[in-house]
Amino acid sequence: MILKLLAVVVIGMAVISGCHRQQNGAEDSAANSSYKVYKLRGKVVANNPATGEVTLNHEAIPGFMDAMTMPYKLKDPSVLSELHPGDIITADVLVSQGADASVLLDHIVVVAEGKPDYRPAVIYHVPARGDAVPDFKLRNEDGHIIHLNQFRGKELLITFIYTRCPLPNFCPLVTHNFAVINQQLSSDRATKDKTHLLCVSFDTEHDTPDRLKAYGEEYIGSDAKTAFAHWDFAVPEKPVLTEMAKYFDVGMTNAADGTITHTLSTTLIGRDGKVLKFYPGNEWTPQQVVADVRQSLGE
Repeated sequence: MILKLLAVVVIGMAVISGCHRQQNGAEDSAANSSYKVYKLRGKVVANNPATGEVTLNHEAIPGFMDAMTMPYKLKDPSVLSELHPGDIITADVLVSQGADASVLLDHIVVVAEGKPDYRPAVIYHVPARGDAVPDFKLRNEDGHIIHLNQFRGKELLITFIYTRCPLPNFCPLVTHNFAVINQQLSSDRATKDKTHLLCVSFDTEHDTPDRLKAYGEEYIGSDAKTAFAHWDFAVPEKPVLTEMAKYFDVGMTNAADGTITHTLSTTLIGRDGKVLKFYPGNEWTPQQVVADVRQSLGE
């Protein structure tokens, strides 16, 4: 159910919009017992009935993530039609404490309809086809400085992880998928020479070159000198990380237990240094990405 707060005769009077009904208290309590709940406030950018998602430009969510623009699935997808670009909403963010680590929106309240004056503290860029990618500088697993521009002429697949990530469906899953992609693209010499993979860590304090090398060797399955010829693991300095996170729509918040709460962002960059495709979240597959790469290469 979505609530809309409207000033009708009495300011602040709450009116229920639509015919959707929330679960009763007992059901809500049982359903949410396996979730951790955070509070969200943001602006609707777009909705996608096909996926049951709403894209929000939201403020920082205390204890969970920074301000950003990203899609969210709804606990009740049927209310999506009641959300419109420009609406300002508040909602509960339900974060599963199970292995799936799913994120859902519930108890959505429209507090203002189509207001144009909302401006988040940080503006996150969502990579779109044709966007030129800045020449960010990083330090790789060998301790060498690398630049994104050095991969011009190749298709670069870039994602964001950190080696201490405890959630199996986040960094470990993405890195495993990259390992599958690495194997498939490397199986053909011509394709290998036209592509490169890059995992960027946002843990500038702990992910040293030595740590990144050990982590990378585990997924590549080799400690040979040539193991990282097609796949780099690197970390930028903090000021560069801030700009990369904004450009690639990566939200990060340091949790009280020392872990980093974050979103997932994977981008395919063309040989001209421009975005070819953006893969948010963790629902994409290695087969899908490899097919996109081969299609772009004309294979």
